[in-house]
Amino acid sequence: MPAWTPLSGRRGSPLWTVTRYSTLRQLGDGTYGSVLLGKSRDTGELVAIKRMKRKFYSWDECLNLREVKSLKKLSHANVVKLKEVIRENDRLFFVFEYMEENLYQLMREREDKMFSEREIRNILFQVLSGLAFVHKHGYFHRDMKPENLLCMGPELVKIADFGLAREIRSQPPYTDYVSTRWYRAPEVLLKSSSYSSPIDIWAVGCITAELYTLRPLFPGNSEVDEIFKICQVLGTLKKSDWPEGYNLGASMNFRFPKCIPTGLRSLVPNASEQAIALMKDMLQWDPEKRPSAAQALRHPYFHVGQTLGAPLKNSEQHEAQTKRSEPKPLSPCGTDPESGGPSEARTGSRTSGRSLHRPLQEIPLPQNRMEPNAQQRATAGRQDPLSLGKLRQPLSWHHVGISQVRLLKARTFSGLLESFPVQYVHTKACDEKTF
Repeated sequence: MPAWTPLSGRRGSPLWTVTRYSTLRQLGDGTYGSVLLGKSRDTGELVAIKRMKRKFYSWDECLNLREVKSLKKLSHANVVKLKEVIRENDRLFFVFEYMEENLYQLMREREDKMFSEREIRNILFQVLSGLAFVHKHGYFHRDMKPENLLCMGPELVKIADFGLAREIRSQPPYTDYVSTRWYRAPEVLLKSSSYSSPIDIWAVGCITAELYTLRPLFPGNSEVDEIFKICQVLGTLKKSDWPEGYNLGASMNFRFPKCIPTGLRSLVPNASEQAIALMKDMLQWDPEKRPSAAQALRHPYFHVGQTLGAPLKNSEQHEAQTKRSEPKPLSPCGTDPESGGPSEARTGSRTSGRSLHRPLQEIPLPQNRMEPNAQQRATAGRQDPLSLGKLRQPLSWHHVGISQVRLLKARTFSGLLESFPVQYVHTKACDEKTF
């Protein structure tokens, strides 16, 4: 099968128009587009349809979108699937597989009921498997976080939202604002212009700790505060630990705080020794000291005689469910203030905002610092051009002894484009172009 499936049907045939899907409801809306929950009129399968607001007057414009360019070669069980791309009357539609929820929503529903280590190990195995595939094919994600991991319960997890993805071989400098702050690697926080796939590994380390505690590990309310949070857990950065990072800080006239590290063992007491060791490896200051995704999969943490990966019956059940079942109720849509994106294949949050857990062990705050007001928190970040999202609802969030507000990411969908197989359709003067 060719990488780019040729168009089928005759010029102007209604067979390949977006009207083949009935629209159940709008899931999200933003500056660059909206996301609709659709249902195939032929098969009854549920899908997520991303409708771009700007017009596209040629296929070349469509193929220059970063998501298309970066992910047209990717097809993996742990990467969310793009089913087809439709260009109709100069409007562009992406049709994605439908996923029930994202990992953040799954964690939020647990309240104080922790995941078992077997469940966490299986989730991480799938995340790292998908990430290893992405890295192997020359790309890194740049926005790994729980909201961009779509799931059908803890058994099936897929990476989504590649709107910020970059080629590993692409030339720096890159934009300095990537990834949601709590999962942002030190090299990005310190404004390095050359970074690569290790930033994804750092984010997975943060996600690992959060899976064990149901709380974010580094919930900084600014970039400076994020570095303080990291120092409080890992200890003060020494020049010998990471000379480049130390020099980056010095070039910004930034002085790293003097902290006695609390340590991951104290903050994640329910994790096994192997889990702590894996987190320490992934959360190295120096990106060159972090393991690759493939190396992380070979860590002893995963070699415990447990069957890992989504069971076949779960994948079949997911396919059957999207074909037969109606979606669960969704919460109102809005715009995500942190990264501005819709998540293309997920439903909204299903529980009301409330305090989810007790605080972690207290860590001293840096001195002479002020908490940001609500407006500052709401405007932190920027809009991601190819993502849409729901407004997070305020939630009482306690971490390291500080009362914090976490804006819930009840985001509807997360964007990812993959093209094996994919149909490219234009139905105005329906181009029968082969890609």
